[in-house]
Amino acid sequence: LLPTVAKLAVPIILMHLRGNPQTMQSLTHYEDLVKEIKEFLQNRVKEALQWGIARENIIIDPGIGFAKTGRQNLELLRELGQFRDLDLPVLIGLSRKRFIGEITGKNDPKERVFGTAAACAIAIAKGADILRVHDVAAIVDVRKVVDAIERS
Repeated sequence: LLPTVAKLAVPIILMHLRGNPQTMQSLTHYEDLVKEIKEFLQNRVKEALQWGIARENIIIDPGIGFAKTGRQNLELLRELGQFRDLDLPVLIGLSRKRFIGEITGKNDPKERVFGTAAACAIAIAKGADILRVHDVAAIVDVRKVVDAIERS
């Protein structure tokens, strides 16, 4: 994918992930969660740059929910500011995630809008630049309020 992205000069999101959808939830052991994910992303960024992808076209995503437990997802959100060190836009995909359902007791992902909104507010406050969500209108309001408080 990297050579194609370089050739087309389009943005790319580099996301942390271990395994594949069938195996990733068995690959959740980390000695130092944030450090290992940062190193993974740094290596992917280096590789992307070596292929000729412009730095301004690179977005990073620590991969909430991908090869991470609920507790690890919470730790990533608490420590999200550490990814700012990479000096790249940070994307977070929190919408309707399982860990939000575990906290709220909402088994139906469609009932996790308020939990998603709370997690998105924290992510913005901790430095997320881009949010991937299902309930766009609700989260736009969250973003406006958090930006007014945190970034104005």
